[in-house]
Amino acid sequence: MDVMQAIRERRSVRAYQDKPIPDALLTEILEAARLAPSGSNRQEWRFIAVKDAEQRRKLANAAGQPFVGEAPAVIAGVSLNPTRMMSCQVPNYAVDVAIAMTSITLAAAARGLGTCWIGAFNQEEAKKVLHIPPQYKIVELMPVGYPADQPGQKSRKPFAEVVAYDTFQSAPMDDSPAEGGA
Repeated sequence: MDVMQAIRERRSVRAYQDKPIPDALLTEILEAARLAPSGSNRQEWRFIAVKDAEQRRKLANAAGQPFVGEAPAVIAGVSLNPTRMMSCQVPNYAVDVAIAMTSITLAAAARGLGTCWIGAFNQEEAKKVLHIPPQYKIVELMPVGYPADQPGQKSRKPFAEVVAYDTFQSAPMDDSPAEGGA
C-alpha cells in the first residue's frame, strides 16, 4: 500500500481482533517512529510498546477507555524534554512526538493494522503504570492491532476550506456537511 492510500484508508480503530501482532511487524512499525524527523534531530523521545495484558488493562483504566486494553499492543509516545519550546513558541516535544506517532499510524495502516490516537488519559496514572520518571511526559497512547471491524469514512472539510496559498485566507463557514474522506 502506498502512503496516500494508507492516509486515505486509515481509520481510528476502537475494536480489535484477539490476535497478537508478530514481533517483527511491531518492530517494523516502531522503526517508523525511530526514523521520523524531529527538531534539530534531537530525538528526545521514547516509545514504549506494551504487550503485557495486565499493563494494557491498567493503561485502559488510566484512559477510562476499555478498548485501549483490548488491543494486542499499546504504544506510549514519551517526551524526554517536555519544557523545550521552538523559537516560534510552539512546544517542541508535542510536535516531535506527534510526527513520530503519525509515522507509526501510517506504517501500521500500510500493514493492515489499526490504531487510535488517545490523548484523553490520566498522565500521572499512566506514568505510574509505565514507571516513567516525573520529569518526562506521555504525549499519547496508541492502541495497535488487527481491526475487528471496518470503521466507515469520516467526513472532511473541503480542500478550499483548509488550504490557502501565499497568505492566510478565511474560508467561508457554512453549515453544510464536510465532504467524504479518510
